Amino acid sequence: MMDRRAFIATLARGLMAAPLTLLAQPQSRLARIGFLAAGSASTRVQQPFLQGMRELGLVEGRDFAVDWRFAEGRYERLPGLGAELVRLKVDVIVAVTTLCVQAAHQATTTTPIVMVGVPDPIGEGFAVSLSRPGGNITGLTNIVTEVSSKHLELLQVAVPRLSLVAVLINPGNPSDALILEQIEGTAYTRRIKVLQVEAGTASQIEAGFAAITRARAQAVIVATDSYFDVQQELIIKLAVGNRLPTISSSPEMTEAGGLMSYGQDLAMHYRRAATYVDKILKGAKPGSLPIEQPTVLEFVINRKTARVLGLVIPRELELRADRAIE
Repeated sequence: MMDRRAFIATLARGLMAAPLTLLAQPQSRLARIGFLAAGSASTRVQQPFLQGMRELGLVEGRDFAVDWRFAEGRYERLPGLGAELVRLKVDVIVAVTTLCVQAAHQATTTTPIVMVGVPDPIGEGFAVSLSRPGGNITGLTNIVTEVSSKHLELLQVAVPRLSLVAVLINPGNPSDALILEQIEGTAYTRRIKVLQVEAGTASQIEAGFAAITRARAQAVIVATDSYFDVQQELIIKLAVGNRLPTISSSPEMTEAGGLMSYGQDLAMHYRRAATYVDKILKGAKPGSLPIEQPTVLEFVINRKTARVLGLVIPRELELRADRAIE
């Protein structure tokens, strides 16, 4: 039989070991989210996504961690950044724009990918259909190609006797070619000539505006592009300096001094991306989650820029504007 001293010693060892056993129990694992964007780090990108996660009851640092990766407009970096996120073994990748989705998809066909802002996911081979995409990609489309025709229509109202419009595109962005094609089709029916201007660097943007001025174009459509977002201050400086009205899909560019913008609310899309991430983390398969299309578009006018350019905004546009910047 165990004597009294041996019993006490055994009991003491058990009591000492109990807390160590509890401490050794595994803690709940943080979900790891990769976020890949072609532009620059910005609260306009990051905060809406984090807000969307909070609205779902998920707190950064408690429930999930985000590995942010931004290419700063240098598209050649995207494949490496996408591969890096896969090596980190993230649970899901949020990829913003077509080039980011391409880079992530090249790196993995198994890790779920939530796309944001892709004009043609079926044409790009990311999905079989919008209702049931299949594969490892789902998320949200954009309609930058479709609204580009509207950009031309709005410019024609804002700029009297518009006959030549320049279209600034990035040759490294496949979506911009679709935008240009759409604008050219609309311009032909309206008897407006189109000047195609390609730029993928700051010096090319400067040279492009010099060409626009020489050609005496009366306005500029800035195609949707992450590098143009990075360089928006330069673009607006050159446009205003040359007294050129601009329109884009980006309200941020209008806030920075562009004349007008018409497009979807990307902040809302980043919030919606969080819903996809939450469902995937809970076990949903991306291939069975329908792809969403934008339903809300915003038209913004910068009245201050109009005054600088010497333009009088027609009453028709004032009434249609969702927001006016003084």
